[in-house]
Amino acid sequence: MHSHDQHDHSGHGAGQGGHHHHGVAADGDRRWLVIALTLITVFMAGEVIVGVVAGSLALISDAVHMLTDAVSILLALVAMRLAARPARGSYTYGLKRAEILSAQANGLTLLLLSLWLGYEAVRRLISPPEVTGSLVLITALVGVAVNLAATWAISKANRTSLNVEGAFQHILTDLYAFIATLIAGAVIVTTGFARADAIASLVVVALMLRAGFGLVRDSGRIFLEAAPVDIDPNDLGDRLAAVGRVAEVHDLHLWQITSGQSALSAHILVVPDGDCHAVRRELQRMLRNDYRITHTTLQVDHLGEDPDTDLLHITPRRSTPPTDPHCEEPHGPIHRPGPHEH
Repeated sequence: MHSHDQHDHSGHGAGQGGHHHHGVAADGDRRWLVIALTLITVFMAGEVIVGVVAGSLALISDAVHMLTDAVSILLALVAMRLAARPARGSYTYGLKRAEILSAQANGLTLLLLSLWLGYEAVRRLISPPEVTGSLVLITALVGVAVNLAATWAISKANRTSLNVEGAFQHILTDLYAFIATLIAGAVIVTTGFARADAIASLVVVALMLRAGFGLVRDSGRIFLEAAPVDIDPNDLGDRLAAVGRVAEVHDLHLWQITSGQSALSAHILVVPDGDCHAVRRELQRMLRNDYRITHTTLQVDHLGEDPDTDLLHITPRRSTPPTDPHCEEPHGPIHRPGPHEH
């Protein structure tokens, strides 16, 4: 029996999206995040004071959101440090998923914060307090400028990392928040319509819900070992089965170690006179070039050498067997070449 376990580590940094965790790229990402963190922290302190003086929920909510921006960037920086550590001991992938934990935490804070702000905004919509529109307007103008600078800084970092994207979404939502607050301030100054402040807060709440849900969904997919969104595992299995001399592909698993870093394992059966090594090399070349999957584990056997692994008694081209002879449970569909392939 020819059984080959092949781990191709050569291209880890070049997973989907060209994500890099090491060296210059990671240091550059950290530098941009630190710049954004400094801008936000300095402005946030002043905004809290002005928000209290002006009696503006929109300003205070922006400041609270900026606090979560700062925390999200700190989380991203810590997660980058952890993810860069080499694999050792029990953590055979290293701590790469620390970045996904950070992204999930950012998403959850956005969702929780949006619920609190939504409640406060509705309460103020029903009975609006006195708001000093001019202070709101001036602070929002400065806030737009600061957030534009912070958004630009984070956009320079590698956003294919869900971790960096989490921090970016926080700051981008904050930029929208300041634009809404700016409009609210202008409305209050020109018309005296105090409810504009609460309406601006509700706009921000909607944006926060959208960004938070996206982050929780995307990080949840990675934790649940789902395939990358841009790859259909069934189509991929059919393509692998269509490669010359392949008789069957089963136990196909495709997941992400972290954002932009996909991994695949599969059991490949080759026709009796096929070259297992050549088939494995061809499959790996296809996975690397067409799908940017560089972390692969392929077990390649000759069809018929081991009756326990010979599943060809099932006729459909792609099917899920009632029982899988070499496993306690079947692991997904079985892929076979079409009638004119080999």
